[in-house]
Amino acid sequence: MEYTCLLITFSATAILGFVFVVFFEAYKRRNNHQHIEVPAIFEDPSSLKQVPCPHIVDPATKYISLIIPAFNEEDRLPGALDETMNYLQRRTLKDPSFTYEVIIIDDGSADDTKRVAFEFVRKYTVDKVRIILLGRNHGKGEAIRKGMLHSRGELLLMLDADGATKVTDLEKLENQIQAVAKSKYHQGDSSNTDPRFRISDIPVAVFGSRAHLEEKAIATRKWYRNFLMKGFHLVVLLAAGPGIRDTQCGFKMFTRAAARKLFSNVHLKRWCFDVELVFLCKRFKIPISEVSVNWSEIPGSKVNLLSIPNMLWELVLMSVGYRTGMWRISNST
Repeated sequence: MEYTCLLITFSATAILGFVFVVFFEAYKRRNNHQHIEVPAIFEDPSSLKQVPCPHIVDPATKYISLIIPAFNEEDRLPGALDETMNYLQRRTLKDPSFTYEVIIIDDGSADDTKRVAFEFVRKYTVDKVRIILLGRNHGKGEAIRKGMLHSRGELLLMLDADGATKVTDLEKLENQIQAVAKSKYHQGDSSNTDPRFRISDIPVAVFGSRAHLEEKAIATRKWYRNFLMKGFHLVVLLAAGPGIRDTQCGFKMFTRAAARKLFSNVHLKRWCFDVELVFLCKRFKIPISEVSVNWSEIPGSKVNLLSIPNMLWELVLMSVGYRTGMWRISNST
């Protein structure tokens, strides 16, 4: 009897301790949506002059911005950037009105990622390729947010530095955004000639999805990885609600209006900021849809089984933060 009482007391104390830690951590992150202190500076390596830094609240001056977070990517980044720049240049030759920029965010890399990235700035000029140095590692979510908030595009695409998704698939997301934006504007095809229509002003989000590859992946993946994947999907469903099958694909496109609302409010900096984006889209009533993309496994992934507990932890913090009102959402942007 005495042992049982001690066990109950210990369990209750452990539960209360866990709840306290969750609320304390959620409270600590209540202001995470505010910009980090490191200023965004674009440097021209040819002249060593600083380039004026735009902000998401400014009008768009490019058609599309590609946001690439990079942490210790000296080996994988060159191939992905070569493919990306070749595609963008080919498209510009076909359509001179197609303007672009690539923003690489070095998230505190300890290798030569910075040097590799600046080689592309020298090759293509600072107008087309720009680098933000975060100084220390903040996490993929914070790196993407920094790039989004200092971009110039009407459309903003986040994509991984490993090139796992073919950059040409951005056209699938682009076409979907165009279709949804026109439908939302209630002008149909006439919006192409309506001077009042600006795609940058219509909040829309489109996620690249690997869900169509899931059946094949399940057949080849270890049983415990399938178990963890299904468990994570269930937790995501409880935290962000239904509607999106693949929240973690690193290939997502937003209109400028959508990015302004979302990335001015996102709190999570690392593992599950993608899930928070889904949650915020629903809060802001931003149309969000999935488009199947080509995807291949690239060696050197930073995600492993130890990532799962971190993801679950951030989902718990997100749920507590928003449901208690500690994490506030600004509608002013």
